Amino acid sequence: MILIGLTGGIGSGKSTVSALLAEHGAIIIDGDAITRELQRAGAPLLVELATRFGADILDSEGALDRAALAAIVFADKDALADLNKMVHPIVGKEMERRMAEQRQTDNVVVLDIPLLAENPRKGLSGVIVVDVDTELAVQRLSSFRNMSPEDARARIAHQASRETRLAMADQVINNSGSMQELSARVAEVWEWMLTREHAADDAGKNADGI
Repeated sequence: MILIGLTGGIGSGKSTVSALLAEHGAIIIDGDAITRELQRAGAPLLVELATRFGADILDSEGALDRAALAAIVFADKDALADLNKMVHPIVGKEMERRMAEQRQTDNVVVLDIPLLAENPRKGLSGVIVVDVDTELAVQRLSSFRNMSPEDARARIAHQASRETRLAMADQVINNSGSMQELSARVAEVWEWMLTREHAADDAGKNADGI
């Protein structure tokens, strides 16, 4: 497989780029989507989270109230560290399982990981960074996710800096323009992706080997 890392800060439009790449034929392994699956109502991980952070992180139907959990962890570094320790290993194992299914294929596989700069993966065939100006990201988060500007900036501050992400990029997709411009740029990057070398059998693992 050709294994490409895809990342971008919150509000950058990374999920839109991921969907466009899927339309071109990429196999998407989405870290956020896997996390949501593993945190579904009744899942063992959600039970553990409720034990650590309290029943108030659950809504009336027993599903995760993401806003309630975010309010806790983004105000407390220790809580955020605990959340990461609980979630990242199990998500990493599921991502590895899905990569293993693709390793002997010729498919273009995209590891869609918001925190790729914070949690690098080795042996990738390339890295794509979706980039927007910070203030534009704040505007989008306020408009489309109903976040206050203060909350949006706090979320952005908890991620790697824009400069850090750009430094690791083999390709940058600027998502400041129109959807038409974005689609055209994604098409260009897709052609580049097809030229990349196949990844080694252990590619995609993090520093902990998962």
